[in-house]
Amino acid sequence: MLGLFKKLFKIEKEEETGKMYVIAGLGNPEKKYFGTRHNVGFAVIDALSDKYGIELTETKFKAAFGKGRIGAERVILVKPLTYMNLSGEAIRPICDYFKVDSKEELIVISDDVELDAGNIRVRPKGSAGGHNGLKSIIAQLGHSDFNRVRVGVGKKPKDWDMVDWVLGHFEGEAAVDIKEGIDRAVLAVEEIMAEGVDSAMNKYNSMKKKEN
Repeated sequence: MLGLFKKLFKIEKEEETGKMYVIAGLGNPEKKYFGTRHNVGFAVIDALSDKYGIELTETKFKAAFGKGRIGAERVILVKPLTYMNLSGEAIRPICDYFKVDSKEELIVISDDVELDAGNIRVRPKGSAGGHNGLKSIIAQLGHSDFNRVRVGVGKKPKDWDMVDWVLGHFEGEAAVDIKEGIDRAVLAVEEIMAEGVDSAMNKYNSMKKKEN
């Protein structure tokens, strides 16, 4: 019995001293932006929140966030409330306060206008690629070596202004595709934590949206 107690205590202790992931989805906080291309990061956080019962009830550090578990990992789901271009002003204070290693335990989810709607791309580091939210995070953290999951929202048509495109809503087939992309992004986040970013890249970067 004593041996079993020691074994259980050891497991509990290991869980308590394990990693804590900050999973941040990028977007704009006003209701009028709900469902827009630029707010896909928020949509992935909503999907994770629903799946794991983690409510974002705390408001601090210029963000809405909630703490819980995904599998064996402790996580903090985050939606910056700074608006997209200042996302780093929310994410850095959260990483600092909770003593999270932003190079290993931060996962940022954002939209990508270079990918077809519904496709995703996982990366362990890299440039902002013209994304202002990622630019802000890189500037605030002082490095670009954080995990990111980029969700394709479709390439801008030639006759569209970029701002109008990213702040527009999904229609028709793209609305179906993006739902699949959000589901894939959730799986990719889970894979990063369970098996590592390389495994997530191998599984999900080559996976394309379903063809009719």
